[in-house]
Amino acid sequence: MRIAVNTRLLLDGKLEGIGWFTYETLKRITIQHPEHEFIFLFDRPFHPNFIFSPNITPVILYPPSRHPVLWFLFFELSVPFALKKYKADIFISPDGWLSLNSKVKSLAVIHDLNFEHFPQFIKPTHRIYLNYFFKRFAKRANRIATVSLFSKNDISKLYNIEEDKIDVVYNGANDLYKPVSETTKENIKNQFTLGKPFFIFISSLHPRKNIANLFKAFDLFKKNNNSETKLVIVGQKQWWNGEIAEAFDSMEFKDEIIFTGRLSPEVLSKLLASSLALTYASLFEGFGIPIVEAFYAETAVITSNVTSMPEIAGDAAILINPYNIEEYANAMQIIDSDEKFRLSLIEKGKIRRNNFNWDKSADNLWKSIEKIL
Repeated sequence: MRIAVNTRLLLDGKLEGIGWFTYETLKRITIQHPEHEFIFLFDRPFHPNFIFSPNITPVILYPPSRHPVLWFLFFELSVPFALKKYKADIFISPDGWLSLNSKVKSLAVIHDLNFEHFPQFIKPTHRIYLNYFFKRFAKRANRIATVSLFSKNDISKLYNIEEDKIDVVYNGANDLYKPVSETTKENIKNQFTLGKPFFIFISSLHPRKNIANLFKAFDLFKKNNNSETKLVIVGQKQWWNGEIAEAFDSMEFKDEIIFTGRLSPEVLSKLLASSLALTYASLFEGFGIPIVEAFYAETAVITSNVTSMPEIAGDAAILINPYNIEEYANAMQIIDSDEKFRLSLIEKGKIRRNNFNWDKSADNLWKSIEKIL
């Protein structure tokens, strides 16, 4: 059987959440199923590391799909042409984009519908495209996979999709995320925070990630506590304007924040494992991979009590109202001052992480594919 896969987010050195999902699940599926042929559809030259096994045929389609007009040309012209040319039996799209101009059976992995709930954070041209097409992609798909029960219910409710058509495939965490020695922790702190303890935030600096409130909460935490703990921000300043920039500029303790930019997984994993806690009180998540990465790195977690985050974190995190600055600051104070409680969260995280690994993710995605077959 020929299985075509949208692999446009397999970008060397630039894998984000959906890119990692694509990488980790497809790497396992292609190796475990040599009886099938896989057609990987890229939108630009690809790295050979993404050709995981001999049963993969890589194909470059044009144009590179990086804005709405090119999305349309790529998925409504190039993809259906390739599906027909390579006689694909099924089309898998790990980022949810399908082609309405093809009758090939399809599985769409729709990670979340954040653009429906927070349209103000999306560029107008992108919002128009997503609002028009994604409900149609969901209707067009023979099956849908998503990464949490929250997202399953959200997709079903907003797009009037039968729940039986939607499968939950949880994310996992990279094998690099694991605890490190005390010596490594000291070396990391010496390298990044002048030897001081620190909280860590990991993600793009997008308004939906609640960066402004993180700055305000950290400032309040520092004002209320005689603490040397710093805050490390790992991510690119792509949306450094408006509320985010204003919140930072108004901080009293802005000098206690360290911006690292984008880091390699090797360095990031050690940084996370050396931190006091992950601060990840996003406004909306379909899953929240950093939460699970923190569990594997044996780091405490502060996260939100909304959308999918309580489902993923369970009892292994401090859950807060992401809009409540005092609650956020108090959670930091508890982690900073109560070592026994922090270690208890880590122990709960070690149990909780067993629910999330990429082997399970790949197996469950394959089960979803088999339902179509």
